Amino acid sequence: REVKFDKAKRIVDRIEQGKLSLISLHSAHWSSPFIEAMNRRSILDAIEKVPEKDRGKMKLVVHDAKLYQAPKRTDQSSPSSKITTEQDGKVVVEVELPNCCFPSYRGDGKPSRVRTLLADHPIAKGLPERFDIPATEMYDAPFHVPKPDATIFEERWDLGEHFPAGCLWNLGKGRVFYFRPGHETYPVFKQREPLQIVENAARCLGSTTTH
Repeated sequence: REVKFDKAKRIVDRIEQGKLSLISLHSAHWSSPFIEAMNRRSILDAIEKVPEKDRGKMKLVVHDAKLYQAPKRTDQSSPSSKITTEQDGKVVVEVELPNCCFPSYRGDGKPSRVRTLLADHPIAKGLPERFDIPATEMYDAPFHVPKPDATIFEERWDLGEHFPAGCLWNLGKGRVFYFRPGHETYPVFKQREPLQIVENAARCLGSTTTH
């Protein structure tokens, strides 16, 4: 929370302009730049549902999410949007912003099983179809974020939990990548495969950044 939201907005402005990309690791799902990026993408996704001819008479209503509080399993998935037309023809787009979290987690260091879903994606270059992370924190789906443009990795645990472990979003001219494994207690980023994913993501996202 040391990165305030006014700075996060400037960071995301640069992402949309193609001058910056963002890689968020593990608990950075609640970092202000990632939250702001997901908010922007949620709004853009909602506007995309409105025909172009009607966007000039569109009214946007944005509802903030409850941040820094894990959602319950019974909570409505976020983000969500609703489109209505008023009597004067104005199109009202209501957007519930994403919580950017998930219903449960465990910090007991149980192993996770990672599966590569998109083997041909540049971020998956050099990665096996499956690999284990011997000790990591567990996050359990659903992940309250906009639908990714690509889900590159999936993570599962022996008790049945699962999570979209590597997600990529386009945002304007830039891109955002989220990689779930981590936790400072466990040596996740001393393992070859997670390090390779971070390197691949940096090369992939950086290749289209205009600086």
